[in-house]
Amino acid sequence: MSQWSQFLEPYKQAVDELKIKLKGIRSQYHLEDIHTPVEFVTGRVKPLASIYDKTLEKNIAFIPSKELATALPDIAGLRIMCQFVDDISAVVEILRKRNDIEIIEERDYISNRKASGYRSYHMIIKYPVQTIHGEVAILAEIQIRTLAMNFWASIEHSLNYKYESALPEEINNRLERAAEAAFRLDEEMSLIRDEIQDAQKYFSDYKQRATKKRDKPNQKGEKI
Repeated sequence: MSQWSQFLEPYKQAVDELKIKLKGIRSQYHLEDIHTPVEFVTGRVKPLASIYDKTLEKNIAFIPSKELATALPDIAGLRIMCQFVDDISAVVEILRKRNDIEIIEERDYISNRKASGYRSYHMIIKYPVQTIHGEVAILAEIQIRTLAMNFWASIEHSLNYKYESALPEEINNRLERAAEAAFRLDEEMSLIRDEIQDAQKYFSDYKQRATKKRDKPNQKGEKI
Protein backbone atom coordinates (compact mmCIF):
# COMPACT_ATOMS: atom_id res chain seq x y z
CA MET A 1 0.00 0.00 0.00
CA SER A 2 1.36 3.41 -0.98
CA GLN A 3 1.90 6.17 1.57
CA TRP A 4 -1.04 8.15 0.22
CA SER A 5 -3.37 5.14 0.16
CA GLN A 6 -2.48 4.36 3.76
CA PHE A 7 -2.91 7.99 4.77
CA LEU A 8 -6.30 8.42 3.06
CA GLU A 9 -7.84 5.06 4.03
CA PRO A 10 -9.11 6.29 7.46
CA TYR A 11 -10.67 9.29 5.71
CA LYS A 12 -12.54 6.97 3.33
CA GLN A 13 -13.72 4.92 6.30
CA ALA A 14 -14.86 8.08 8.11
CA VAL A 15 -16.86 9.25 5.09
CA ASP A 16 -18.52 5.83 4.64
CA GLU A 17 -19.46 5.57 8.33
CA LEU A 18 -20.71 9.15 8.61
CA LYS A 19 -22.82 8.83 5.46
CA ILE A 20 -24.59 5.82 6.97
CA LYS A 21 -25.12 7.59 10.29
CA LEU A 22 -26.35 10.85 8.74
CA LYS A 23 -28.69 9.00 6.39
CA GLY A 24 -29.98 7.23 9.48
CA ILE A 25 -31.31 10.58 10.74
CA ARG A 26 -33.59 10.72 7.70
CA SER A 27 -34.78 7.14 8.26
CA GLN A 28 -35.65 7.82 11.89
CA TYR A 29 -37.80 10.82 10.97
CA HIS A 30 -39.60 8.73 8.36
CA LEU A 31 -40.35 6.06 10.97
CA GLU A 32 -41.94 8.76 13.13
CA ASP A 33 -43.91 9.93 10.06
CA ILE A 34 -42.75 13.51 10.51
CA HIS A 35 -40.87 15.91 8.25
CA THR A 36 -37.17 15.12 8.02
CA PRO A 37 -34.74 18.04 7.87
CA VAL A 38 -32.35 15.82 5.87
CA GLU A 39 -33.20 15.50 2.19
CA PHE A 40 -30.10 13.51 1.23
CA VAL A 41 -26.42 13.08 2.11
CA THR A 42 -23.31 12.89 -0.07
CA GLY A 43 -19.65 12.47 0.80
CA ARG A 44 -16.21 12.29 -0.72
CA VAL A 45 -12.50 12.19 0.04
CA LYS A 46 -10.61 15.06 -1.60
CA PRO A 47 -8.67 13.78 -4.64
CA LEU A 48 -4.88 14.03 -4.61
CA ALA A 49 -4.87 16.76 -7.28
CA SER A 50 -7.03 18.97 -5.03
CA ILE A 51 -4.88 18.18 -2.00
CA TYR A 52 -1.82 19.17 -4.01
CA ASP A 53 -3.41 22.51 -5.00
CA LYS A 54 -4.25 23.20 -1.34
CA THR A 55 -0.66 22.47 -0.21
CA LEU A 56 0.59 25.02 -2.74
CA GLU A 57 -1.96 27.53 -1.50
CA LYS A 58 -1.00 26.99 2.15
CA ASN A 59 2.71 26.57 1.42
CA ILE A 60 3.06 23.17 3.09
CA ALA A 61 4.77 20.00 1.89
CA PHE A 62 2.78 17.65 -0.32
CA ILE A 63 3.46 14.58 1.79
CA PRO A 64 1.21 12.58 4.15
CA SER A 65 1.76 14.12 7.57
CA LYS A 66 0.07 15.35 10.74
CA GLU A 67 0.79 18.90 9.58
CA LEU A 68 -1.14 18.31 6.35
CA ALA A 69 -4.01 16.60 8.19
CA THR A 70 -4.35 19.63 10.50
CA ALA A 71 -3.95 22.24 7.76
CA LEU A 72 -6.54 20.56 5.51
CA PRO A 73 -9.56 19.75 7.71
CA ASP A 74 -11.75 19.09 4.66
CA ILE A 75 -9.93 16.09 3.18
CA ALA A 76 -13.02 14.17 4.26
CA GLY A 77 -16.12 16.07 3.23
CA LEU A 78 -19.83 15.45 3.69
CA ARG A 79 -22.78 17.45 2.45
CA ILE A 80 -26.28 17.41 3.94
CA MET A 81 -29.04 18.75 1.70
CA CYS A 82 -32.19 20.27 3.16
CA GLN A 83 -35.50 21.32 1.63
CA PHE A 84 -35.95 24.47 3.70
CA VAL A 85 -33.62 27.05 5.25
CA ASP A 86 -35.09 26.32 8.70
CA ASP A 87 -34.09 22.67 8.30
CA ILE A 88 -30.43 23.71 8.35
CA SER A 89 -30.60 24.95 11.95
CA ALA A 90 -32.46 21.76 12.89
CA VAL A 91 -29.64 19.63 11.43
CA VAL A 92 -27.03 21.77 13.20
CA GLU A 93 -28.74 21.16 16.55
CA ILE A 94 -28.93 17.42 15.87
CA LEU A 95 -25.19 17.30 15.15
CA ARG A 96 -24.35 19.35 18.23
CA LYS A 97 -26.11 16.80 20.43
CA ARG A 98 -24.32 13.74 19.02
CA ASN A 99 -21.68 12.10 21.20
CA ASP A 100 -19.88 10.30 18.37
CA ILE A 101 -18.46 13.52 16.88
CA GLU A 102 -16.65 16.50 18.35
CA ILE A 103 -17.40 19.86 16.76
CA ILE A 104 -14.20 21.85 16.32
CA GLU A 105 -15.48 24.86 14.40
CA GLU A 106 -18.67 26.29 12.91
CA ARG A 107 -18.98 28.83 10.10
CA ASP A 108 -22.35 30.35 9.27
CA TYR A 109 -22.28 31.51 5.66
CA ILE A 110 -26.07 31.74 5.58
CA SER A 111 -26.52 34.61 8.01
CA ASN A 112 -23.15 35.98 6.86
CA ARG A 113 -22.87 35.10 3.19
CA LYS A 114 -19.58 35.43 1.34
CA ALA A 115 -19.05 38.39 -0.99
CA SER A 116 -19.58 36.09 -3.98
CA GLY A 117 -23.09 35.26 -2.76
CA TYR A 118 -22.12 31.81 -1.45
CA ARG A 119 -24.36 30.50 1.31
CA SER A 120 -23.93 27.33 3.36
CA TYR A 121 -23.36 26.22 6.96
CA HIS A 122 -19.98 24.59 7.62
CA MET A 123 -18.88 22.44 10.50
CA ILE A 124 -15.40 21.06 11.12
CA ILE A 125 -15.68 17.93 13.22
CA LYS A 126 -13.37 15.34 14.73
CA TYR A 127 -14.49 11.75 14.24
CA PRO A 128 -12.82 8.62 15.70
CA VAL A 129 -12.10 5.84 13.22
CA GLN A 130 -11.25 2.36 14.47
CA THR A 131 -8.42 0.72 12.54
CA ILE A 132 -6.34 -2.42 13.01
CA HIS A 133 -3.62 -0.15 14.42
CA GLY A 134 -5.93 1.54 16.89
CA GLU A 135 -8.14 4.62 16.92
CA VAL A 136 -7.44 7.47 14.53
CA ALA A 137 -9.08 10.88 14.99
CA ILE A 138 -10.10 12.24 11.58
CA LEU A 139 -11.00 15.85 10.83
CA ALA A 140 -13.91 16.24 8.42
CA GLU A 141 -16.01 19.06 7.07
CA ILE A 142 -19.80 18.90 6.98
CA GLN A 143 -21.61 21.38 4.73
CA ILE A 144 -25.32 21.90 5.31
CA ARG A 145 -27.32 23.76 2.67
CA THR A 146 -30.58 23.84 0.75
CA LEU A 147 -30.99 22.40 -2.73
CA ALA A 148 -31.06 25.92 -4.19
CA MET A 149 -27.85 26.87 -2.38
CA ASN A 150 -26.19 23.69 -3.60
CA PHE A 151 -27.21 24.31 -7.22
CA TRP A 152 -25.67 27.79 -7.10
CA ALA A 153 -22.49 26.59 -5.37
CA SER A 154 -22.00 23.80 -7.94
CA ILE A 155 -22.27 26.28 -10.81
CA GLU A 156 -19.91 28.76 -9.12
CA HIS A 157 -17.36 25.98 -8.51
CA SER A 158 -17.43 24.96 -12.18
CA LEU A 159 -17.03 28.55 -13.36
CA ASN A 160 -14.19 29.24 -10.94
CA TYR A 161 -12.45 26.11 -12.20
CA LYS A 162 -12.89 27.20 -15.82
CA TYR A 163 -11.61 30.74 -15.22
CA GLU A 164 -9.05 29.70 -12.57
CA SER A 165 -10.82 31.77 -9.91
CA ALA A 166 -10.57 34.95 -12.02
CA LEU A 167 -14.18 35.35 -13.10
CA PRO A 168 -15.02 38.05 -15.66
CA GLU A 169 -16.86 40.94 -14.01
CA GLU A 170 -20.06 40.33 -15.98
CA ILE A 171 -20.24 36.67 -14.95
CA ASN A 172 -19.38 37.56 -11.36
CA ASN A 173 -22.22 40.11 -11.25
CA ARG A 174 -24.67 37.63 -12.73
CA LEU A 175 -23.60 35.01 -10.20
CA GLU A 176 -24.24 37.44 -7.35
CA ARG A 177 -27.72 38.17 -8.69
CA ALA A 178 -28.35 34.45 -9.12
CA ALA A 179 -27.30 33.84 -5.51
CA GLU A 180 -29.86 36.38 -4.31
CA ALA A 181 -32.52 34.84 -6.56
CA ALA A 182 -31.76 31.40 -5.11
CA PHE A 183 -32.07 32.75 -1.59
CA ARG A 184 -35.36 34.47 -2.40
CA LEU A 185 -36.59 31.13 -3.73
CA ASP A 186 -35.67 29.51 -0.41
CA GLU A 187 -37.50 32.26 1.46
CA GLU A 188 -40.64 31.90 -0.66
CA MET A 189 -40.63 28.13 -0.19
CA SER A 190 -40.32 28.63 3.56
CA LEU A 191 -43.42 30.85 3.52
CA ILE A 192 -45.51 28.06 1.97
CA ARG A 193 -43.72 25.27 3.85
CA ASP A 194 -46.90 23.89 5.43
CA GLU A 195 -48.65 23.68 2.06
CA ILE A 196 -45.65 21.95 0.49
CA GLN A 197 -45.40 19.40 3.29
CA ASP A 198 -49.15 18.69 3.17
CA ALA A 199 -48.92 18.15 -0.59
CA GLN A 200 -45.89 15.86 -0.21
CA LYS A 201 -47.66 13.81 2.47
CA TYR A 202 -50.81 13.58 0.34
CA PHE A 203 -48.77 12.39 -2.64
CA SER A 204 -46.86 9.85 -0.52
CA ASP A 205 -50.11 8.48 0.98
CA TYR A 206 -51.65 8.30 -2.49
CA LYS A 207 -48.73 6.22 -3.79
CA GLN A 208 -48.99 3.87 -0.82
CA ARG A 209 -52.74 3.39 -1.37
CA ALA A 210 -52.18 2.81 -5.08
CA THR A 211 -49.46 0.23 -4.35
CA LYS A 212 -51.66 -1.64 -1.85
CA LYS A 213 -54.57 -1.64 -4.27
CA ARG A 214 -52.36 -2.95 -7.08
CA ASP A 215 -50.94 -5.73 -4.90
CA LYS A 216 -54.32 -6.74 -3.42
CA PRO A 217 -55.47 -10.17 -4.77
CA ASN A 218 -58.80 -10.21 -6.61
CA GLN A 219 -61.50 -12.83 -6.11
CA LYS A 220 -59.56 -15.29 -8.26
CA GLY A 221 -56.48 -14.89 -6.08
CA GLU A 222 -54.71 -12.87 -8.76
CA LYS A 223 -53.04 -9.56 -8.01
CA ILE A 224 -54.80 -6.59 -9.56
